[in-house]
Amino acid sequence: MIYGQQTDPDGAPPRSRLTEPLRHPEQAPESLRTRRAIALLALTLVLPGSAQLIAGRRRLGRRAVAVTCGVWGALLIALVVGLINRGLLLTLVTDPISSAVLIGVLLALAAGWAFLWVDTLRLVRVPLLARRTRPLVAVALVACLVATSGTLAYAAYLTNVARGAVGSIFSGGPAIAPVDGRYNFLIMGGDAGADRTGRRPDSLSVLSVDASTGRTALISVPRNLQNAQFADGSPMRSVYPDGYNCGDDCLINAINTEVTEKYANLYPGVRDPGAQATMEAVSGTLGIKVQAYVLVDMDGFAQLVDALGGIRVEAGGWVPMSGAALDDSGDHAQPIGWISPGPQTLDGFHALWYGRSREFASDYDRIARQQCIQQAMIKQLNPATVLSKFESIANAGTKVVESNISASQLGSFVDLAIKGKGQPVSRLVIGPPDFDASFPTYPDFGQIHQKVTAVLAGNPSPSPKAAGGASRGGVGLAAPAAIPAALVTAQTPANQYNSVGPDGVPVNAARLDYLFKTGQNQTLDAIMAGNGQCTPL
Repeated sequence: MIYGQQTDPDGAPPRSRLTEPLRHPEQAPESLRTRRAIALLALTLVLPGSAQLIAGRRRLGRRAVAVTCGVWGALLIALVVGLINRGLLLTLVTDPISSAVLIGVLLALAAGWAFLWVDTLRLVRVPLLARRTRPLVAVALVACLVATSGTLAYAAYLTNVARGAVGSIFSGGPAIAPVDGRYNFLIMGGDAGADRTGRRPDSLSVLSVDASTGRTALISVPRNLQNAQFADGSPMRSVYPDGYNCGDDCLINAINTEVTEKYANLYPGVRDPGAQATMEAVSGTLGIKVQAYVLVDMDGFAQLVDALGGIRVEAGGWVPMSGAALDDSGDHAQPIGWISPGPQTLDGFHALWYGRSREFASDYDRIARQQCIQQAMIKQLNPATVLSKFESIANAGTKVVESNISASQLGSFVDLAIKGKGQPVSRLVIGPPDFDASFPTYPDFGQIHQKVTAVLAGNPSPSPKAAGGASRGGVGLAAPAAIPAALVTAQTPANQYNSVGPDGVPVNAARLDYLFKTGQNQTLDAIMAGNGQCTPL
């Protein structure tokens, strides 16, 4: 029995409404109409356009299915490219032009899929469904729309956030080539503010990365290094041909400010002359070509750590969070707090103090802690963390970092970072424990070049202090520096006075406050000794 004939909207021959319940559900049983609604939702979810192709506007359906197949084909090509050349794929994602195109495509797909969901709602014919089924189908359709179009729109938003961060942080300059098979980046940490001209870096580290394997060496340069040598070709050689040798005021971390204030004219067209000159001084001092720099503002650094959800380290000793400076001699008011030994999850405020504190400790204890923090951050920057906190990390990054690295190479450098993740890190400090305490004041650049060459080759010689026992923080190593940091620091005993002081009294924050107030600095020195010990967790 035939209940009626109807010509299809596209002009197809008339068909029975009973024999085509997907297109004409009016006379179909209630259970079949419910199954039909579920089927249309599933088709739009799995293969957008197929619901229209089967039950509605076939021309629209054909076009939508063609677009869907094109998208799946593009994703398949991207997967193949990623397996063959991951750096190229990352470059396409981070490139300003291709990322803008990607944002446009994602928004168009989101809008198109949303339109198909609305049309699918029309095809479902909600009034024909049982009353109890109608709200369930409507809720399911809205949920699917949010999960699909909403996800694509959010992906476009995050891509735009990343594009803005890349544009703010990285330069549009030319790409750099590896030198002797390595990329060398200078990482500078310092303060910036409206009342400051340039930055006076508190920390200087060179991250040297093998261009093929991603294996990394970390070389720390003390901020108080004197007589730094400017690399051949540096404009500053016309000012200091024999090195930065004007006496005790000529510490390597003063170059940034001096060049910014006095010699910026020697660097026409350079975005940050002070940073460029500091990079040239580090190059000449270490005997390697440092090709690019990254300048981290320390106050903004705290925001980045908070964006990551904190960093996890095992502190080897008590670290004071110093009070206000009382004079130029290094005296401080009562510490505002103490970071205790043991496993710690440090938020941005405490991570900043942990890396910068030098009261009752040496600059080299501080360097050890800074290296530990750097390793902890690299270790915790895994894909899950980045994806779950991407927006906050990107926004924090624009307040933290300035760099002359070309945005066009960012993808290839990210690929190198992925390759190097989990590999052992070679480390060197141009000072204790790899050199004696007077070395930064009277540096022997031949010795520096020799040690740097050995560290980059992964075969450093033992440090001068290594023969006397375990070194602090696993930075100057009796074993080769390529041994993973966690393994080395696990062999270094914690300070014997972490729990009970040399006077036999238990140590806690209140006890340390009392010792400071009563001027018992000798006891505090003993308790704080070696607080550069640190293991990234």
